[in-house]
Amino acid sequence: MDPRLLRRSGGVRLVLVVAVGLALVGAVLLVGQAWWFAQLVDEAFASARVDTVALLLAAGCVAARGVVAWASAGVAARAAVRVRAELRSAVVADVLDPRRLGPRPSSGRLTTLLGPGLDPLDGYVGRFLPQLVVTALVPPVVVAVLLVVDPLSALIVGLTVPLVIGFLVLVGLATKDQLDARWGELARLGRHFSDVVGGVRTLVVLGSRQDRGLVEVGERHRRATMAALRSAFLSSLVLELFSTLSMALVAVATGLRIVQGDLGLATGLFVLLLAPEAYLPVRRLGAQFHDSTAGVAAAREAMDLLESPRHTGTTVPPLRPAIVVRSLVVARDGGARVSVPDLTVGPGEVVAVAGPSGIGKSTLLDVLLGLVPPDAGEVVVGGVPIEEVDVVAWRRRVAWVPQVPAVPAGTIADAVLLGTRASRGQVVQALADAGAEDLDPDRWVREDAGDLSAGERRRVAIARALLRARAGAVDLLLLDEPTAGLDADREDQVLRAVRGLGVATLVVAHHRGVLDAVDRVVDLGAAR
Repeated sequence: MDPRLLRRSGGVRLVLVVAVGLALVGAVLLVGQAWWFAQLVDEAFASARVDTVALLLAAGCVAARGVVAWASAGVAARAAVRVRAELRSAVVADVLDPRRLGPRPSSGRLTTLLGPGLDPLDGYVGRFLPQLVVTALVPPVVVAVLLVVDPLSALIVGLTVPLVIGFLVLVGLATKDQLDARWGELARLGRHFSDVVGGVRTLVVLGSRQDRGLVEVGERHRRATMAALRSAFLSSLVLELFSTLSMALVAVATGLRIVQGDLGLATGLFVLLLAPEAYLPVRRLGAQFHDSTAGVAAAREAMDLLESPRHTGTTVPPLRPAIVVRSLVVARDGGARVSVPDLTVGPGEVVAVAGPSGIGKSTLLDVLLGLVPPDAGEVVVGGVPIEEVDVVAWRRRVAWVPQVPAVPAGTIADAVLLGTRASRGQVVQALADAGAEDLDPDRWVREDAGDLSAGERRRVAIARALLRARAGAVDLLLLDEPTAGLDADREDQVLRAVRGLGVATLVVAHHRGVLDAVDRVVDLGAAR
C-alpha cells in the first residue's frame, strides 16, 4: 500500500477499520461453524440422530458469515467510489491551484488519469484491501485454534502457509515489471489518442493520417496486456498447486491418526473443516494481486501529481515593479537546460526576447508567472526574489497572452471581460486595438473555441490583456508571439496599443516589425 494514499484518503482508512472489525468477527464465526458442523457429524455417526442445537448453531454461523461478507462488500464498494471521487477532486484542485510549481500536466495525461486511469482503484480498494486484512488475521487465528486442538496440524499449517505466501511474493515480483509496462502503455495510448483528437482539425488540413500510429500503439498495449494475463494465470496456478499440496499433508496426517484411533472423529473433522480456511484467504489474495498492482499504479500516478511543490512566498511586490533576471538556468525534462542572460524590464518599458525556437523564451515567461522554479540564478520582482513573492497576488497583476490562448464558452465580449468591469464601448475599443474589430462582441463561442481560428483566439486574448491594463489591474504584460498571423497594419495597431499602456511589457517575438517597435531586444541565441 502506498502510505500517501492512506494519509490522504478517508475512504481507505474506513475500509481498513471496517475490514479489521469484520475480519475478526468472521474468523470467530468461521471457527464456530467448523466446530458445530464437526459436532453435528460426530453425533450423527455415534448415535444416529441429529443434534438440533448443533445444527441450529452451525446454520446460524453460516448465515452470520453471509451477513458479514455482504456488509464487508457493501462498505468496500462505497469506499472505493469515495476514494475515486476524493482523488479526482484532489487532482483537479491541484491542477487549478495557483500556488502549484512546475508545468501543468498534459491534457492527455489528465484525461487518462481522471477517466479510466482511476478505475483500477475499484478492485484495489473494494476487493484487495479487505482481502489483505482477512489474509493478515484469519490464518493466524486458524493456526492458534488448531494449536489448542491438534498441535501437529497447527505445525503443518503454520509452516506451509508462509511457504505459499512466499511463492505468491516471488511470482508477484516477477510480474510487477510487466504490469508496470502495461500501465505505461495504457497511459501513453491515452495521451496519444487525446493529442490526436485535440489536433484532428489541423491533421486533416495538413493531410496527415494517424490511423496507423493508433493501431501500432494499440497493438503494443494488447501485447503488454496479454503478457500480464499470462503472468496472472501462472501465479494462480502456483498458488492453487501449493495450497492443494499443503492441504493434502494435513488431510493425510489427520486421516491416518483417526483410523489408528489417535485422534477423535469430532476433532479430526474440525481440523479438516478449519485447515482449508487458512489457505483460502491467501489464494484469494493472490487472485486479486494484479488488481492491487494496477490500483497502486493508478494511486501512485495521482499521488505524484498531488505532491508537486508549492509556492511559499507571502511578500507582495510594490506596484509597477521592475523585473530583473540574473543568470537564470532552468532544467527541462530529459536533462536539457535553458539559460537566460541578464535582463531588466522597467516600468513602462517594452522589451522583446528573440532567438531560435527551443532556446528558452517561453520558459522565461513561465518562470515570471511562477509556473516553473529556477534551478540557478535569480528573478527579482520589485526588489523581492520571486521565490518569496505571493504568487497568487502576483499573477493577478500579470496579463499573459500565450501562443494558444484559452477562450471560455460564451460571447466574445464575455471572453474579453473575464472578470473585468468595463462598458461595452471599452470592450469594442479593446477588440479594435487588438485588430479584432471584425469580431462581433455578441458572437457565441463554443467551449473548446473550435469555431475561432488561432489568430482570432490570439486577438481576443490581446483585447482582454489591453482591457485589464487600461483598468489599472496589470503591472506586467507577457506576450508570446502576439502578432503571429496578423497583417502589417493590424500588427502596427496592436504594437501602438501596447506601447500606449505604460506597463512593463515582455514580448517573445521573431517578426522584424515587432523587434523594430520595442525599446530593447534581448537575443538569447546571441547571448550564448
